[in-house]
Amino acid sequence: MDLLTQALRGAASARPAQQGRAEVLLVIGGGGVLGAALLARALACGRFSRVQALVAKSLATALRGFEPLPQAAMGGALRADTAVIVFERPRRSNGRDEAFVQPAPQQLAALAAQLRAGGVRRLLVLVPHAPALLPQALKSGLATLDEGRVAALGFEQLLFVRAAQAESGKVARGWLQRLADGWLAQLAWMVPQREQPVRALRVAELAVELAWRLPQAASATRVLPPELLWHAAHCADGGALLSAWLAGEPLPQAEVPVQRW
Repeated sequence: MDLLTQALRGAASARPAQQGRAEVLLVIGGGGVLGAALLARALACGRFSRVQALVAKSLATALRGFEPLPQAAMGGALRADTAVIVFERPRRSNGRDEAFVQPAPQQLAALAAQLRAGGVRRLLVLVPHAPALLPQALKSGLATLDEGRVAALGFEQLLFVRAAQAESGKVARGWLQRLADGWLAQLAWMVPQREQPVRALRVAELAVELAWRLPQAASATRVLPPELLWHAAHCADGGALLSAWLAGEPLPQAEVPVQRW
């Protein structure tokens, strides 16, 4: 389990959870580049009393604060207060991520319903998209019917994070698809800098900050647009910026609308 070792390496130096704010965090999609980085960050930051990860097969670990959660547990009561669903664009499978459940976008509504029925109160969803291909109107709003169904489930906090991602793990394609890929690649030069992809490690760090700060924010359904994610990733204190955004405070350096429902 090389990837598991890499993903959880930082947990050995985890700080004690802060009194009164420590909660149980459940990660669905702990494999892959972004999922592994998020899992490692959640364990290393010491802000959660326990970090669970949904696993597809039995996983033995003595790591402090980490709890593999079998898929069968999704049918009953869950101990997690907050859950994070990580969607990643397809890439070559190297067999190291197979221990973790890797959700598909079409499973969003069903997974969210199971989490809500299990008692999870707050949900954060990391949604990847290709730069230049997401219409402006959808960057700060619900983009699909499934997202609307999740919003109707009644989570105390629901947050969609739209993270621009560069395509990786390409496989052999026909000439027509290669032509289309080449044309789309040219659009990258036309994408504003603040809509460019953010490194997976930084996205993971900011996602954990958001999961930790959600309990202090007013109940709402929110969408974090890619421009604000990029800005938070490149400012001195991205966590403080996101906290201000969650509170609806003015953001002098980021002209990004805050939408609530």
